[in-house]
Amino acid sequence: MTVEVVIALGVRTPRGKGSPRGALHQVPSLALVTTLLDALVARGLRPAAVQDVLLGCATQVDEQGTNLARTAILAAGWDCAVPGLMLNRFCASGIEAVSLAAARVRSGESELLVAGGVESVSRVPAFSDRGPLYHDPALATRVGSIHMGVAADLVATLDGVTRDALDDYAEASRRKAQAAHAAGAFADALVPVAGLDHDELLDGAPDREALRALPPLFADRADELAVVAARYPKAAPLRHLHTKGNSPALADAAALLVIGERGAVERAGLVPRARVLGSASCAVEPVIMLTAGQLALERALERCGLAPRDLAVVAFAEAFAALCLRLQAALDLDHDRLNPHGGTIALGHAFGATGAILTLDAVAALSRQGARYGAVAVSGAAGLGAALILERVA
Repeated sequence: MTVEVVIALGVRTPRGKGSPRGALHQVPSLALVTTLLDALVARGLRPAAVQDVLLGCATQVDEQGTNLARTAILAAGWDCAVPGLMLNRFCASGIEAVSLAAARVRSGESELLVAGGVESVSRVPAFSDRGPLYHDPALATRVGSIHMGVAADLVATLDGVTRDALDDYAEASRRKAQAAHAAGAFADALVPVAGLDHDELLDGAPDREALRALPPLFADRADELAVVAARYPKAAPLRHLHTKGNSPALADAAALLVIGERGAVERAGLVPRARVLGSASCAVEPVIMLTAGQLALERALERCGLAPRDLAVVAFAEAFAALCLRLQAALDLDHDRLNPHGGTIALGHAFGATGAILTLDAVAALSRQGARYGAVAVSGAAGLGAALILERVA
């Protein structure tokens, strides 16, 4: 018998600016998660009905170390029988948590789970775990570990896109995000934290003139550029087109979703909102790295017997504008279907939380449109990618 896996409740914090000046900088990652666990209870979830909490996080050190999922369960006063699992697929960690939860339900191992992600970039900076992939220069050169922005410039160079096209995409993402906030598209899921009740990066967003004036960000990485030249000689000289304005801004945030077998969800008094039809995880070689999210999406569609034309909504992590333009061209996605609520360029990228936030966005967009199928996809560092396919229930 096929198990019907559904998403019911979902909550998230606002995305705060990922800097010491951001509104959420004083809020530890643990508090972001416990705030959301409390919010789920306030919305009708009984902790004793939950078999596990799966939490994605890309930098699991210091305040984000020592199994933050289990720590949050205990700190929130949940039933001590609920375990807690952390996982790390870099920027795809949050979507991987959702996919793994769905797989466990589909297998019959679990009936009701909470899955999501958290990242406080302002308090636990990227790469502060000092892992060898980014802190061993000899290894990085040998395996092709470079900064994501350099990989984005590589894609832009190979695809022959222009700086104007990248800035146009970024400007459109911000317009969508501003319209979505004004229309209350995020209201059902958003839980205010520390007085912040909206995605902070929308405040003071650059206008078209300011976008055009921004300098390239990734032109001064000589060692990494040498790695790119060795692996992709046809891309030389690399064109440096990504700036602060057409790249994803860093953010602090968390998001949690309740995922379960439909009968278990309904017995718990919750309302199913979307089915999880399938998922895919994959990897590409690490120099070009950021194409893995697109590949994962294509594989997930194939597994579900669907085509890009079937998707009304594609929530794709805007890991630099060039990757979004490539996805649009490859899947023939029109402007309205790709990130209808705006994306991480406009609203911020909270590494381990982003995939879970995008899943909430996709469910909300399908509901608002009354559409059937949607997808979520994220590319991560070192060539990792993950995607999942959704079908609206309500």
